[in-house]
Amino acid sequence: MAKKREQWGSRIGFIVAAAGSAIGLGNIWRFPTVTGQNGGGAFVLLYLVLVFLVGIPVLMVELSLGRKAQRNPVGAFKTLAPGTLWKWVGAMGVAAGFIILSFYSVIAGWSVAYIFKFLLGAFTGLSPAGIAQEFNALVTHPVIPLLWHGLFMLLTAGIVVLGVAWGIERWNKILMPMLLVLLIVLVVRSVTLDGAREGVYWLLRPDFSQLSFASVLTALGQVFFSLSLGMGAMITYGSYLGARENIPGSAVYIALADLAVALLAGLVIIPAVFAFGLNPETGPPLIFLTLPAVFQRMPLGGLFGAMFFFLLSIAALTSAISLLEVVVAYFVDELNWSRAVAAPVLGFAIFLLGIPSSLSVGPLAGFKLWGMPILDFKDWFTAVIMLPLGALLTVIFAGWVWGRRRALEAAGGGRPFVLADFWYFLVRWLLPVALAGILFSGLSR
Repeated sequence: MAKKREQWGSRIGFIVAAAGSAIGLGNIWRFPTVTGQNGGGAFVLLYLVLVFLVGIPVLMVELSLGRKAQRNPVGAFKTLAPGTLWKWVGAMGVAAGFIILSFYSVIAGWSVAYIFKFLLGAFTGLSPAGIAQEFNALVTHPVIPLLWHGLFMLLTAGIVVLGVAWGIERWNKILMPMLLVLLIVLVVRSVTLDGAREGVYWLLRPDFSQLSFASVLTALGQVFFSLSLGMGAMITYGSYLGARENIPGSAVYIALADLAVALLAGLVIIPAVFAFGLNPETGPPLIFLTLPAVFQRMPLGGLFGAMFFFLLSIAALTSAISLLEVVVAYFVDELNWSRAVAAPVLGFAIFLLGIPSSLSVGPLAGFKLWGMPILDFKDWFTAVIMLPLGALLTVIFAGWVWGRRRALEAAGGGRPFVLADFWYFLVRWLLPVALAGILFSGLSR
């Protein structure tokens, strides 16, 4: 007899878990950074438009594939296009999840370490140069970052081993409300700082003169990265859906939750940066170098700094759970491993693969792949090649191989839905062009 597939316990549980997958470092770290580098409010408006034109349609495609096949990404394409090479698109998603989590968990480990640094007063009284030294001492140490990386992977594997309803869904129901409460507290603290109002205006007031074609491609990439598209996570989560789940409605809720957290994160970071006269266009160092300087100059800064990095760690954990689940689902479905074996074994394998990423910031800093440190190479290879290519091929499959009737039936669960023809038009024509643009622009840089 075929083994009964796990299912989400409730619709709200699925939406919360899928939103948790989407909400991660991309929202809290990357969104304020790219907003700062692309002129503020105009970029936010552009991003909002692209969430609806690109993000939600691709999300619907991936959820539909998973639900229709009731399998992991590889199994989904094997089921829907048997005897073809399409299964390798799913295999690319599984491999991407494995590789991304191996360096994602290293960075997440740094955020966990920062919780304790703030609680212990490690940044108190330090100048920006002193904060930079504190960060460099952490990330270049050969052992300490590995301990945090290992702790983070242990937490991730511990939740995934409990299963879909009792592990992933239950813990997301705990972690996501906690994340939202922390965000709101930090937003209130940030926007009430003296001088913060200018940061709020800068974040929300459109200045279209700051936009360029590169901004459009950056916003597309952010939508794509933030919603966990192209890495098999949403196909896997979709495979645990029942036949009557409203995929179009759920996709809208997931995208809106992801967008709301990104905007709230911007309202935490940008006004505080303006309040203390710092540069919102700092780039990736904004989180680990600029924000500690902000918090340590703020009343109760140690407490608020610890809260922020606890928030960042929660966001990273909810995304990491979905990345590990992609890999675990493949081994459970295709190789008949038990979840109790797959989650810890694969979690440990990902930890091992992450060791060179951690050491590439310190002892292995001189070792390069294609002229990049190992961690940067993994980030570039997955974000620029694997994810856009995987998503591009997925929408081509839905729009050109499945065809209109089967695509609409899978997305709607056999029932008509609002804007169905417009969605299929986007899938067949607009999305392949947009995703090809992301892929080729990334390769040409």
